[in-house]
Amino acid sequence: MSSALPLALLSLLAVSSLQPPSARSLLSGSPIKAGLLLLLLGRAGQSQAVTLDKRANQLQTSANGSSFIWAIQDTYEGKTFFDTFNFFTGDDPTHYTDRDTAFGSNLSFVTDDGKVIMKGDDITWLDSGVYRNSVRISSQKQYNTGLFILDLNHAPWGCGVWPAWWTLGGGQWPYTGEIDIIEGVHDNAHNQVTWHTGPNCTLNPNTSFTGTIVGSNDQPNYDCDGNANGNAGCGVTEWSRASYGPIFDAQGGGVFAMKWDDEGIAVWSFYRAAVPQDVLNGEPNPSSWGEPVAALDPSGCDPITNFVNHSIIFDITFCGDWAGNSYATSGCPGTCIDRLTDPSNFVNASWSINNLKVYKKQTLTGLVTGGAQSNLRTPASNQLLWLGIALSILLFVAL
Repeated sequence: MSSALPLALLSLLAVSSLQPPSARSLLSGSPIKAGLLLLLLGRAGQSQAVTLDKRANQLQTSANGSSFIWAIQDTYEGKTFFDTFNFFTGDDPTHYTDRDTAFGSNLSFVTDDGKVIMKGDDITWLDSGVYRNSVRISSQKQYNTGLFILDLNHAPWGCGVWPAWWTLGGGQWPYTGEIDIIEGVHDNAHNQVTWHTGPNCTLNPNTSFTGTIVGSNDQPNYDCDGNANGNAGCGVTEWSRASYGPIFDAQGGGVFAMKWDDEGIAVWSFYRAAVPQDVLNGEPNPSSWGEPVAALDPSGCDPITNFVNHSIIFDITFCGDWAGNSYATSGCPGTCIDRLTDPSNFVNASWSINNLKVYKKQTLTGLVTGGAQSNLRTPASNQLLWLGIALSILLFVAL
């Protein structure tokens, strides 16, 4: 680009010499304006350099050596959060309500300061055997890969409560996959990340992550096939006691992130005081976050063919397969069915969300790693330099 600018400069000079007097007088009559123009060009060059330096700091490298950044694709937050979600009302041991009922019963709403609230009914007394009202929503948009970052103040918990933030593939389950990013039951302290797929998908125990593989029959379960092992999938339990339940909520919540691309599927969680600055700045760089809490490596499971057309889902289930079947050994009082009758048992069964952001991988062409910053800065700076020189000469000739 810079080699072409001297030719452009000569062309501008030639054009200026052919200008009619009226056009030349416009230049000669405004030396102050011309000076201001050059000043503005200088400031624009500084701004462009800062922007490009900022992008250079976000540069990451794929396994194939290409450079990329995670660019924002969708933001779900505030008053518009529910506009692009559907309310699920299918058969379930929990009575999931429709949109109108959820808003009319105050089970879904957005606070004046923009917090998104979804909750179970904590007001109504029920007869034994009656299902309690709750909410399950699913995004209208479907995704194939991405970086999903959820910032929340509070996640549901309590005896008999089974919440989840997950993604679900379109088509027949489990062949298009399911990714459970936040999931737990009762007042557990550890989040569990789980994958459900069709056959030919296994969790590689040699992958680097900090969590513990969930077992089946006292043995680690590596098989992600949702049709095997009683529909358990392959799961990893987080090590942190601040990743789920009362401890997570007590310290102000935090951030969960799920990265899904051709290099696999990985999940990180950060309690409030440990949220990375690049996440807060909207410039996520997962390569700087350290080991994930859970990871599904492509060596054992193709993350593209096993996970297809995923919608984002939030729900709060009461009892159900997991919370209901594990209730007797959970340390919770009575039975799960009896637990459902008293609304005061569910005052903590709510989501409070600041925002959910989805980023997509944007490959940058024409850049090389190692010298990215100088490569990004030099063309813009040189171009503006030549343009400034050209305008200065034109001004001189015009005067």
